[in-house]
Amino acid sequence: MAPFMDPPPLTSVDTALTAHTTATPALVAPEPEHCPGPESNLAGKDDACAGCPNQAICASAPKGPDPDIPIITQRLAGIKHKILVLSGKGGVGKSTFSTLLAHAFASNSANTVGIMDTDICGPSIPKMMGVEAETIHVTSTGWEPVWVSDNLGVMSVQFMLPNRDDAVIWRGAKKNGLIKRFLMDVEWGSMDYLVVDTPPGTSDEHLSVNSYLKESGVDGAVLVTTPQEVALLDVRKEIDFCKKAGIRILGLVENMSGFVCPKCTHTSEIFRATTGGGRRLAQDMKIPFLGAVPLDSRIGMACDFGESFFDNFPDSPTCKALKEVVKNVGKEMGVKEEDVLGEDMFPHVKTLTASSVSSAKEESPVATPLAQARKVLGNDTLEAQRAVIEVRNDAVKYVDTATTYANYSKDQAVEALTENERLKMKVAKLEREGILEQREFMHTT
Repeated sequence: MAPFMDPPPLTSVDTALTAHTTATPALVAPEPEHCPGPESNLAGKDDACAGCPNQAICASAPKGPDPDIPIITQRLAGIKHKILVLSGKGGVGKSTFSTLLAHAFASNSANTVGIMDTDICGPSIPKMMGVEAETIHVTSTGWEPVWVSDNLGVMSVQFMLPNRDDAVIWRGAKKNGLIKRFLMDVEWGSMDYLVVDTPPGTSDEHLSVNSYLKESGVDGAVLVTTPQEVALLDVRKEIDFCKKAGIRILGLVENMSGFVCPKCTHTSEIFRATTGGGRRLAQDMKIPFLGAVPLDSRIGMACDFGESFFDNFPDSPTCKALKEVVKNVGKEMGVKEEDVLGEDMFPHVKTLTASSVSSAKEESPVATPLAQARKVLGNDTLEAQRAVIEVRNDAVKYVDTATTYANYSKDQAVEALTENERLKMKVAKLEREGILEQREFMHTT
């Protein structure tokens, strides 16, 4: 008969949360099996403590709340809204959604936004935000977030690694300690939104974040799922965790909800909702359904290049769906719609008179390349005008004049981009043939 080990007793959620917010004594040996925990009132007194090298230390250690909690609360006092992005399942797009949510909030120049990456073993936020090679700057007031733009900052363990591909091989206690430092030592300053990206599951990182943020207040959690039952199964556990831990659920987002063909706009169900998908789950669990976001391969490209999907592909059906989701998140937090996204999510498109646009075209140094691009691409639209500066030999020279041909009104720009979706297919073909640089094309489309 195979040897059998009695499983340790399950710890209640309240006990687990309390353990993350109590002072921990310095132990001289690892905690033995069935240890009540050095923070427990039974520490050093329980039968399991007999013979343990730590018994005297645990028995004499002060019991009570972690003295760092008030420091964390004070440090985060200037942040208006704190949002957790959770999912019991890996691979559903939590980190991608976190970056999109942050970019959407930051599209309103009046907002200051931060992202805290608590996925210690798999930090991907810096890559998606285009700041992978940056390091943390330490000042007299604390660690300074790495700023993606004037109003969007990031903090991640990735900035501390000697090499980009180094693995972080840590146990729970060390991961929890770093999360505490992200909250206690980082100079977040005055912010409108702090988006906390979490790893899959309901374990150490989630308990730590919730425990440390409890006093300063968390607006709630956004849960991310995909339509298939395999993902929904784990998301149900995450919902149960939130309810037991006292975390308000702002709503559920169904990610990868169909694939919209960029050529014919037909929607295909890549992950079929065999049990009703995220919408049905939200109804059954009585939580808000924030929206369904279709697949768009350009999101992956934007994340790989560290670009904003919203700025580069405002005409995408996925972009429009994401904006609705972000509006719903703001609504659940009691934020006005105009304060979430601002009046215009096309900051690079200016409104000029027809004569101004005509004059700019005549005087612009890209006139000759523009004519060449029209001939190659067979189109005289806003997107063709933008694409011209991506011709390999002229990309650097003319990149600063790209906005000259974006001087349409918002409605004109959206109409032009929507009607000429087929042009993207031509551009993609030219990219494959090496005529256009894909990386450079990202900056102006």
